[in-house]
Amino acid sequence: MSKTTNKFSPEVRERALRMVLDNERQHGSRWQAITSIAAKIGCSPNTLNDWVKKAEVDSGKRAGIPSDTAERMKALERENRELHQANEILRKASAYFAMAELDRRSK
Repeated sequence: MSKTTNKFSPEVRERALRMVLDNERQHGSRWQAITSIAAKIGCSPNTLNDWVKKAEVDSGKRAGIPSDTAERMKALERENRELHQANEILRKASAYFAMAELDRRSK
């Protein structure tokens, strides 16, 4: 789960992306288009620029790890971490019960 809340709905993000891509030619640069549109939707230009870059990665226009792959990797890393913790707990429990069995037999 994200540590920050998403202030903007997916619909607003998609609309902002379309606006940037559609109006990019009307501005001197992509950054000028992003700055203009970010002001209209109420987000920072850097945030909108991140959305544009992420959309380009997801569509294959820019190098990088697509969102679905990144989410899957994050889930697998979390599962791996949990399994390592469970294995450590089981290893310690096994050692504890083995010692208890040895103590019981030696008495």
